[in-house]
Amino acid sequence: MVDRAMQSKNADQLRPESPGNDGQSFAEHWPHELGCDSTPLTQATIMMVDDEPTTMEVMRAFLEDTGYRRFVLVEDSTRAMAEIEEHRPDILLLDLVMPEVTGFEILQQVRAHSQLAHLPVIILTASSDAETKLRALGQGATDFLAKPVNPSELALRVRNTLAAWAYQNQLAYYDVLTSLPNRSLFLDRLAWFLRRAERNNDTLVMLHITLGQFKRVYNTFGPQIGDQVIKQIAERISACVRPSDVVGRGIRNRSSSLFRLFRLGDDEFSVLCPNIAHTENATKVASRILGAMENPFDADGTEVYISPGIGIASYPSDASDMVTLIQCAVGASAQANAQEKGGFEFYSSDMNAKSCERLQLEADLRRAIDGEQLMLHYQPKVDVKSGQITGVEALVRWQKPDGKFVFPDKFIPLAEETGLIWPIGEWVLKEACAQLARWQAQGLWTHVAVNLSAKQFRAGNLVQLVGDTLKSNGVDGQYLTLELTESLLMENAEQAEETLNRLMAYGLRISMDDFGTGYSSLSYLKRFPLHELKLDRSFLMDITSNRQGRALVSAVICLAHELGLRVVAEGVEDKEQLDILTSLNCDEYQGYFFSRPVGVLDLTAMLSEPSAGVKTSAGVKT
Repeated sequence: MVDRAMQSKNADQLRPESPGNDGQSFAEHWPHELGCDSTPLTQATIMMVDDEPTTMEVMRAFLEDTGYRRFVLVEDSTRAMAEIEEHRPDILLLDLVMPEVTGFEILQQVRAHSQLAHLPVIILTASSDAETKLRALGQGATDFLAKPVNPSELALRVRNTLAAWAYQNQLAYYDVLTSLPNRSLFLDRLAWFLRRAERNNDTLVMLHITLGQFKRVYNTFGPQIGDQVIKQIAERISACVRPSDVVGRGIRNRSSSLFRLFRLGDDEFSVLCPNIAHTENATKVASRILGAMENPFDADGTEVYISPGIGIASYPSDASDMVTLIQCAVGASAQANAQEKGGFEFYSSDMNAKSCERLQLEADLRRAIDGEQLMLHYQPKVDVKSGQITGVEALVRWQKPDGKFVFPDKFIPLAEETGLIWPIGEWVLKEACAQLARWQAQGLWTHVAVNLSAKQFRAGNLVQLVGDTLKSNGVDGQYLTLELTESLLMENAEQAEETLNRLMAYGLRISMDDFGTGYSSLSYLKRFPLHELKLDRSFLMDITSNRQGRALVSAVICLAHELGLRVVAEGVEDKEQLDILTSLNCDEYQGYFFSRPVGVLDLTAMLSEPSAGVKTSAGVKT
């Protein structure tokens, strides 16, 4: 049992439901919290297990004189392990000779416990027998104290042991960059809270925070600046979950002082909110975090904006165990990040169904890559003035064994997220070049454009892959165009420029795709070795009715021509749009007005038509 010593006027209470005289509680001091830079050693929880209450009272009095205030005194050794598991002390002062359960047995159980194996244990013994001490050391005792205890010796041993314990905790349980508790401590604490919630019929809410745009910041500015931004983010979120701020925002939950922020990974954080009576309180915390993130962050003088996605899941309504609760919160966070500006989402069974559907789609996509379910369709690129086909763009399609097509807007984002975009992109490049070789063997000399994803472009072996693919198919590089989005090129301009110059050595052409939808940094147009700009379809939506829209398209075309670039307009759907593009001297266009993407057989027939203007030899047009 926990004896009468706990009830004296200087003692903190064991449970958060019963506040102590200083307004704090044992539960407010968590295991491993000594590793936190802001926690002094005197905040340690000291547990004593001894069948002599007077001895414990005396030792506590000695330690109180040196500033310690958190004690758990256990007289009944049969309850020792239960109390240790419950309160997770920072140090254990353990008597060896006790009735029923000896100190040796307790020490053995502590060292065998997965979460207590490294707990510092100072043995209390009146024995001077060397064999007893060796046995205790063999079972993992940290240090010894002889009875009767000397006050100075007690204070010294406790302080030194706690200092070493705090250092170990800092290395094992705290993030070096932000000083926040890390994933290991998060899992430990989550398990502790869930046990507590189950026992007390309480609730536990988890907020999982992911930073959707942070990787772009990291890739653009590098690790040093990325770390600076992460520290700023951690400081802002931390301010949102401090007890004073939480209460100040109308969350007067008695356990708000237990709210804790963890850094789980490069761009992942989590907040644990125990014993929240009303779900809307979690909403207030999430809203507070979103509000704190609205202002820009300083990336070495450049203002960057990061909108987090926050997923909210709770025990026991959404999940009954730790793994499921994490999955629910992470899934809700992914759903929130899918929104353009982040936000927060509560977990729902419908969301779970979508997650299962997504997992199934991912499994199907993996089989599709290996099972020859992918195919290429091709959309012609047409000369605006002559109406002749100047080339084609290769577009991947997925046809399942049952004959149904999965649309690219459904599986391409999934492939980007899971990393499957790399094998898909490699297959597209190889298949497009193989088809180019087959057309040339038939006397049809056209150009093929292939889209590159960000992951492909940043991969170290892209240049070699392109060279090997051209060589193995016997294709001249001048007939291959690689399309890259402007945002991809701007993420790391210096690296992009180097990669493009190496690719240019093969004689191929480079196209900036979706121009006008990303950074739109015109100064980079003269820096990169480009051959053409592809004007995004959004520019054409009001070109026939909006004077300003038409002026903008005209300006882009004129600028591109001054820089020696050809302009391709995407998404041309009617003759009126084409007529305006013709009057503005646009070079080429794509769109349903001429042809939607078609299969190889249909496109081959189109290329074979004399009116297509496709060369039937390396230098002769039909």
